[in-house]
Amino acid sequence: MNESLISPFNFSHPTAVQTSLFALGSFARFDPSGRFVGVGRFDGLATIWDLETKAAVRWLDGHVKAVTSLDWSRHSRYVLTSSKDWNVIVWDLASVCDPPQRHATIRCDAPVSSASFHPRNSQIILALLTTGEVYLIDLRKNHRSRTELYEPEGDEDGIEGQSTRRYTMTVARFDTSGKYVFIGTSGGYILVFNSRTKTMIARHRIAGGAGSIKGLDFAKNGRRLVTNSSDRTLRQFIVPNYPRSSDTAVESFIEEELEPTHRFNDPINKTAWHAVSYSPDGEWLAGGAADAANHKIYIWDISNDGQFASTLDGGREPLAHLHWHPSKASIASTTNQGNILIWHSPNAERWGAFAGGFEEVDENVEYEEREDEFDIEDEAEILRRKKEAEQDDVDIDTIDGETVNPLLHSAINGVNGVNGGSDNGGVGGGALDEDMKWADEDADDDIGTWKMQILMEDDENQM
Repeated sequence: MNESLISPFNFSHPTAVQTSLFALGSFARFDPSGRFVGVGRFDGLATIWDLETKAAVRWLDGHVKAVTSLDWSRHSRYVLTSSKDWNVIVWDLASVCDPPQRHATIRCDAPVSSASFHPRNSQIILALLTTGEVYLIDLRKNHRSRTELYEPEGDEDGIEGQSTRRYTMTVARFDTSGKYVFIGTSGGYILVFNSRTKTMIARHRIAGGAGSIKGLDFAKNGRRLVTNSSDRTLRQFIVPNYPRSSDTAVESFIEEELEPTHRFNDPINKTAWHAVSYSPDGEWLAGGAADAANHKIYIWDISNDGQFASTLDGGREPLAHLHWHPSKASIASTTNQGNILIWHSPNAERWGAFAGGFEEVDENVEYEEREDEFDIEDEAEILRRKKEAEQDDVDIDTIDGETVNPLLHSAINGVNGVNGGSDNGGVGGGALDEDMKWADEDADDDIGTWKMQILMEDDENQM
């Protein structure tokens, strides 16, 4: 039964495995629509799976070593893959050939640990190399560049008065608006860069120390950030408000310690974590345990002060990666054997959702017929009542309730960002700020009306 017909507002977490895909993958990520899953493999292939048919519909054959990351453009037309072969490839799924046409190939100076698209423009790419260097690559004709994001030298640490040193960059992510790049380091620091100016605007030390940062994830609204550290603890933070790039000096940056609002760990087994992911509404957090003997996913209820909710057991194949569905209670978890488990939240069928007058019963009951229930009625009378109902005027111009909130309207249309207030460089008075205008220049072809071509195998090739 369609989940949206049951209760579109009752969002929960997945509890059971719905299906398993034998994909030989090392990780899997949902596309923004939630229909497709992109899978990276150790043999250099990347595959696109259709969850409706449970079959691979595209094979991205372009790397000669293991695929390390995969990312989708905002409307799923372009797919980005990075690999240990030092290449980042952008694929165009709108092409009619299989494998799809290469839209762009970027050669880096070392094996690529991860790469991702800018949330507003797929021609802007963030790449992290295994050597600990982060590059912001702009493929737009009028902005073509490759800029390294580096931490400026400092004399003293403003928090503890100790001399600072550059730590290796271990993870890099755009925030949900694309205005900022968040980078985690081996020293437990979080560096924040402005995407447009490529300058560091903030350096955060995690209160109490955290060890090397292995992963970052943002809630969909961009206001919460969770980190995965080498000390086997997940920490959630409230993202600070940053000033406009034009309001700060070029060489100045904020030095601020971040205090976690919640800490998540396994107090009994002291397990580490392979991956972490927020639910679409940001009210649930999933952590994939690095258990060598079991496939376990831990779920915490953020709306209930971060209380532990449940543990999902996926069998004896250890977990390697997980990713939450962009719009519903579903998780794609990858085993170390390459299988993709799709988790869902089973719902009891409520047939009253299809007919308001339908009454559900737990057991058979004897039906009492009304006296006039099956009486033969005059067809002329039925036709007369039907015509009277058709003649009633229907008001289709008036909307019940108040007028639309302009702030809500701008947020729905993607105008408002993670720091969307006028005080922190976001949107002021409903207009795009200069950072977002920069990202929207030379827009890509990733529009919502594109469709993936259906490819049919030749009968002669099948024989």
